[in-house]
Amino acid sequence: MKSAVVLLPGLNRDRDMIAALTKISGQAPVTVWQTDTEIPDVDLIIVPGGFSFGDYLRCGAIAARSPVMRAVAARAEAGVAVLGVCNGFQILCEAGLLPGALMRNTSLKFVCREVKLEVANAATRFTSAYSQGQIIRSPVAHHDGNYFADAETLERIEGNGQVVFRYAEGTNPNGAINDIAGIMNERGNVLGLMPHPENLIEPEHGGSDGRGIFESALGLGSRELAA
Repeated sequence: MKSAVVLLPGLNRDRDMIAALTKISGQAPVTVWQTDTEIPDVDLIIVPGGFSFGDYLRCGAIAARSPVMRAVAARAEAGVAVLGVCNGFQILCEAGLLPGALMRNTSLKFVCREVKLEVANAATRFTSAYSQGQIIRSPVAHHDGNYFADAETLERIEGNGQVVFRYAEGTNPNGAINDIAGIMNERGNVLGLMPHPENLIEPEHGGSDGRGIFESALGLGSRELAA
């Protein structure tokens, strides 16, 4: 299964993502730059984390208007799976591929620690390796991860099962409404989440809880996750 990683000025998790995809799928992803207007035929496109364009204006605001993101939007419209992690989540929201917005953490401080996540919807293209309600671990590292949507949008995404991950067991690190850590679009092929699953995929990381997201999205089948 083929994958692609979007490269943008200021991102700093692209190497982690490339390493994770290579290890899990057995082949290195292709990389596409900010000025690219086409994306090769792949099964999964990932917008990784970091601080694209220095987070000027708003996190992800400039990146969302890059030529490559128009290509990502076209691929998403065609049904290709798209995953945005941390700054990638912010970019997908700014690009209109996902509803809502990511605001400053309620603490007004950068948060870098491990949290627990509940798999709120296991019947998705990105979560088939997990069971409904399963609690997994994942690292977070962000300053603007406080997910917010207006009441009408929130009611819609909750009712549609678009909330895929929630912060669990009191570990919400940013004040996100309804403990939302990750959402998908109505079609179910675009997922954004604030935690970094690519940093918990093997025993050397201290566990492999994040691996299931990539295995699910790449159609590699589920595996027993390390505790």
